[in-house]
Amino acid sequence: MPQNIPNAILRLGTRGSRLAMAQSEQVRQRLAAMGIACELVEVRTSGDRIQDRPLADAGGKGLFVKELEEALLAGRIDFAVHSMKDVPVELPPGLSLGAVLEREDPRDALIAPERRALAALPPGARLGTASVRRRAQALRARPDLHVQLLRGNVDTRLRRLEAGDFDAILLAHAGLKRLGLANRPLSLLETDDWLPALAQGAVGIELRSDDTRTRNAIAPLRHLATEIALSCERAFQAALDGSCRTPIAGLAELRGNELHFAGEVLAPDGQDGVAHRCVQTLASDPLAEAARIGHEAGLALKSTAAPWLAAACG
Repeated sequence: MPQNIPNAILRLGTRGSRLAMAQSEQVRQRLAAMGIACELVEVRTSGDRIQDRPLADAGGKGLFVKELEEALLAGRIDFAVHSMKDVPVELPPGLSLGAVLEREDPRDALIAPERRALAALPPGARLGTASVRRRAQALRARPDLHVQLLRGNVDTRLRRLEAGDFDAILLAHAGLKRLGLANRPLSLLETDDWLPALAQGAVGIELRSDDTRTRNAIAPLRHLATEIALSCERAFQAALDGSCRTPIAGLAELRGNELHFAGEVLAPDGQDGVAHRCVQTLASDPLAEAARIGHEAGLALKSTAAPWLAAACG
């Protein structure tokens, strides 16, 4: 058991979706293996309640973490487990990220009958997604597609595909793997051509900044290579002032001591865009250096992307 951790049960806050519970249960089990007991505390978020419109119209992806952060600040939970792509780059005062776990596969998956690839979908096919990024990327590749709003948890989206409401849907491969659903027919979209959401596939732990007990407890869960990658990706987003209304994609990967980063901003209809790719060697302070690389990449694209960023904020 880590030093300075009293034998007390930590309260782990989580959304109630099956995927959120699966991610939180994985964290609970890993802590239990170290002799640290946790209880799961379900917190229903605004993002879970709103199902009839895009989250961008209701306030953004931060709606998936807002009530969890309120529970943290009120002391009702000790830490919260999040999908990092849902976490805004600016955290409320008094809260911080205590750990980021090793990243799962960041790629998107296209799920369609007969395991069709995107290029093989019939003309005018109905594609379901709630993501403005996926919408723009799909229309860039296939302007003929009818991209339609698809909200709900993973099971709901799969049921609607099976019911014939869509010809294909797009989901994160990481979520399918964590739910044991990756064995169904699907086509993976390779990151060379189709960048994922920033921080996709990563799970993070948020806590009160002054809670040393919890921070020490979760410290062994930290995965430095993933933290370095996300430091770059989140700095890229911050430099662009990007919101969930903006089709922004990017992926940083640490290979040895080299950080490989690719990022892009697209027009909402996918018919224009700007991209940045770089490879840089990291030295003595990799987290800070990764953040600098992401920040500079964002600034390099910001002037060209300004019309789309402005439209997203309008």
